[in-house]
Amino acid sequence: MLCAMKTKNDFIVRPTNLADTALLPAIERSAATLFLQDPALAFIAQADAGISELQHRQYVAQGTSWVAVDSGQQLLGFLCAQPEENILHILEVSVAKSAQGQGVGKALVQQCCAEAKQLGFTAVTLTTFTNVVWNKPFYEKLGFMVLDAQTMPEFLRCTLRDEESHGFPTGSRCAMRKVL
Repeated sequence: MLCAMKTKNDFIVRPTNLADTALLPAIERSAATLFLQDPALAFIAQADAGISELQHRQYVAQGTSWVAVDSGQQLLGFLCAQPEENILHILEVSVAKSAQGQGVGKALVQQCCAEAKQLGFTAVTLTTFTNVVWNKPFYEKLGFMVLDAQTMPEFLRCTLRDEESHGFPTGSRCAMRKVL
């Protein structure tokens, strides 16, 4: 496993530790306030955090969770992922509202991809909104490509169906992959 990744900005990305997990749901809620800009997606900001502290602890235990921290060790954002066969699937990337636009999300995704490659995964995948500027276009800039239904692994088709069943507008989400 890689150690902390130093960035050009005044923060580092490091593996999440158990002490961090209690703070991660608040970061997810803070990040979600950005969705208040779109009335169709405002329900995301009004919901509880999607990932519980207990779930975060599981991702820490399997070594698939990273945080960005500033020089004072203040948590700025996190990324957690789940292995799916030879793929590492990003479940959530959240950056606190006060830290958005500073490269935190990019650094988290880059760290995840570097770790995945080192661990022998062949790709990193995720699901995201197709029409939200800080979603699909952001990931495309980082080398992710939209998967079509024919080439999409079954777990991603299931994920997209599950997201729709939880209130995401039909057709608003896509699956993306970055080959390592």
